[in-house]
Parts: sequence; C-alpha cells; structure tokens
Amino acid sequence: MRYVSTRGGMTDASFADVLLEGLAPDGGLVVPESYPSIEGTLGSLVGADYPEVAFSILRLFIDGMSDTEIRTIVNDTYRPGVFTGDGVVPVEEIGDRWLMGLSTGPTLAFKDVAMQLLGRLFDFELNRQDRRITVLGATSGDTGSAAEQAMIGRSRVSVVMLSPHGTMSPFQAAQMYSIDEPNIVNLAVEGVFDDCQDIVKAINADAEFKTMHNIGAVNSINWGRVLAQVVYYVWAWLRVGSAAGSEIDVTVPTGNFGNVFAGWVARQMGVPIRRLVVACNENNVLDEFFKTGRYVIRATEDVVHTSSPSMDIAKASNFERFIFDLFDRDADLTRSAFSELAPDTPLTIERDVLAATGFVSGTSTETDRMATIGGVYADHGRLIDTHTADGWHVASEYIDRDVPMVCLETALPAKFSAAIERATGMVPPRPPGFAGIEDRPQHVTVIPAAADVVRRHIEAINAAR
Repeated sequence: MRYVSTRGGMTDASFADVLLEGLAPDGGLVVPESYPSIEGTLGSLVGADYPEVAFSILRLFIDGMSDTEIRTIVNDTYRPGVFTGDGVVPVEEIGDRWLMGLSTGPTLAFKDVAMQLLGRLFDFELNRQDRRITVLGATSGDTGSAAEQAMIGRSRVSVVMLSPHGTMSPFQAAQMYSIDEPNIVNLAVEGVFDDCQDIVKAINADAEFKTMHNIGAVNSINWGRVLAQVVYYVWAWLRVGSAAGSEIDVTVPTGNFGNVFAGWVARQMGVPIRRLVVACNENNVLDEFFKTGRYVIRATEDVVHTSSPSMDIAKASNFERFIFDLFDRDADLTRSAFSELAPDTPLTIERDVLAATGFVSGTSTETDRMATIGGVYADHGRLIDTHTADGWHVASEYIDRDVPMVCLETALPAKFSAAIERATGMVPPRPPGFAGIEDRPQHVTVIPAAADVVRRHIEAINAAR
C-alpha cells in the first residue's frame, strides 16, 4: 500500500513515511492510493477475536513491517492489561439497537482504541529510524488525555498538546493537566478547539520549522489514527450484521469527522454498512451539509459551548479526505475547494451525489441530550455520556427493524458527571483509580491563540533535551 495527498503534492509514500507526520507536505491530508477490498475474506473473520480482526485489516495498509511485527504490536495493544472491556470492544443489545463500547481503555474514551496502537507504532518506527519527534496535537476533550497516556514514558517522543482554555469538563481537564511527565506539555489556548486546530495546521504547514523540530501528529489528521478506527467498524458487522445476515447502520457522534470517516473507509472496503448516521450537537455544520449539500464553516465566535464539548467544532479537519473521494480523487479540485473555504465561501456538493454515499445526519440539542440520558437510564438501567446520548437521540430517527442499528459509545459517563447528574439525579460511578482526579496538582500553561507562542514552547522543549 502506498499513500498520496488529497492536494496532489505527495505521491507514492510508504506507511512509515506518513505514520509520524500530520499534514502532507503540500498541506493536504494523507490517504491510501486506493481502498483494498475485504469482501472476499470478511466471512473468514466471523468468530475471530479483536486482535485477529485488527491484524487482518492493518496488514492491508502497512508496508515495511512483517506480519510477525504487526501481530506483536497488535497483541500488545488489544489485551486485558490495556482494555477492560469484554473482548476489548464489547457490543451489547439495548432495546431496539446495539451499543458498541469503545471506552474501556486507560482514559475512558474511544480515542484510546487508536491512540494505544499509535503509541506502539511510533515506538517501533522511531527505534528503527533512530529518531525523536515532538508530537503536536489539539484536543476538544478526549484526544489529549488519550495521546498523553499512550506516550508516557516513550523516550523518543515529546508531546505538546493544545486545548481550549476553560471548555472541557473538569474530569477531562484533570486527566490531561494532572500528568507530571517530562515529555508531556499542556498548553491551554484562549479560544476554541478550532483555534487550536488552526495552530497545529499552521505549524505543520511550516516545512522548515516542522523539519527542524521533527514535528509529528496524533490528531485524526494522522492516517494511523483513522486506520486503527476502521477496525471497529469491521468488528461491528462481525458481531451484529453477520449474525443477523444483513447490513448494519452505524450512528457516530462526531464533530471533526475522523471517527465517521473511518466508517466510510470500511464501507468502501466492502464492509456491509448501509448507512452512516452523522450525529451532531448544536455545532451542526456537518448535519447542515448532509441535508443541504452546502458545507458552511462557522467563525470561532459562533461555536456553541455545550455539554458534549468534544463535538464543539465548526471546521471538521478530516472532511477533506471525504470530499477528495467525492471529487473522484481529483487533487486540483480538492486543493481549490479547501484553500478557498471560509465562512462566506461554502463548499457545495450535489444532493444526488450525497445520497449515494450512505450518509444521513441529525442534530441533538441540550434538551435532547438530557432527555435521552434520563430515558435510557429509566428504560434500561444504563448510563450513557453526553456525546453517546447525541448519537442515541439521532439514531432514533433512523431505526429500521430490518437492519440492525449500532450506536458508538464514545466516552464513559464519569467524564461528564455534572451533566449526568442533571439528567438522572445521580452521580455516575468512577472506575478504580479516578477518584478525586480533579483535586490533583495540575500542570498547564495558558497561552493566547497564536502559532508563534506555540513555536517558542516547542523550541524551548527541544533546547532542553
């Protein structure tokens, strides 16, 4: 498998070339030259465990590593000592749908499924190349803690993580800021997630600075992140669709389009996914797009702060990969569309083209979230977090008794205690090791939303090595 850029300035790159990078050198996003088909081999994976499914998918995309090396990394990642869920990713039937539990890793969020693998892949490649990197990331809530936990103690990696100051839940902030490790630096940006994301992209686009300081990425602009997430869409069909003898629908709470794009890749590979349901909160740029064909990004000041903060995003950084596919992989069209994209310059796709993609969408509000959390608990005795509730609410619009609906759980309720208590009157239980996390000393620097300030921090980190 070789890799290209959505903007045409990179071709014939290897997995090793793109693993440690963020944006492609031309400012585009990395994608495989083509999507391999698994239609002929999918049946052979029925009954396989999660590590075996992961190995079977990853080996199709990773060149330069032997099957033994890939299998060793996969088995070390997806094991009971790292993930607590039954079979790593448990899938259970709740009422008229299925819930896929992606939050049984070290930070209680779905990001662990990819990030734990990414940390081990980084170790392998950096040791092989005898290199060090500085990972620059942005988080709206869960990516930061998942990345930092995955990189703790990895001597060849330093992490600089940007987060929007004052917008995460206290639990989310404490997960990141209570880490006291020499290779982990947290910077709280005075702004919203999109400001953090813009800084990461600006620094990645500065080729000279990026090379000088060996800048890498762990956000979903990193292809390795997306690839790891493809696996659990295959797993969803194997656990639900194969038993039912049918396709499945999958509902995904999303703001940055990385998680649901992985579902698109799985669908392109031949996994029997009929519909991908995009669930938005009040920052519903993506819902507007799939309903109208117009992708209108919003200004920073128009981002709404919600109780599902990981989705408080107005510019979906992975969206370019999807549009590249819709443009029949025309890099010139893609480059033009995204270089001109602004709040007053929307991107437009014909409605009939969108209809053929299998995407549908919906919006969930604060009222919907609270009612859904309370309703699921009352009806099934199950607590779900605010983001999962957004997905559960939107999924209700698309339930079809002939096609199983799988809802992705994206975080545990303990991460959003205040919202859960408002909805149900009870404080969600915390897994062992998380009691009093908000009271631990925090290590974070508040900075203005300026790329030059972040550059200075990176320079200081590397000077101190």
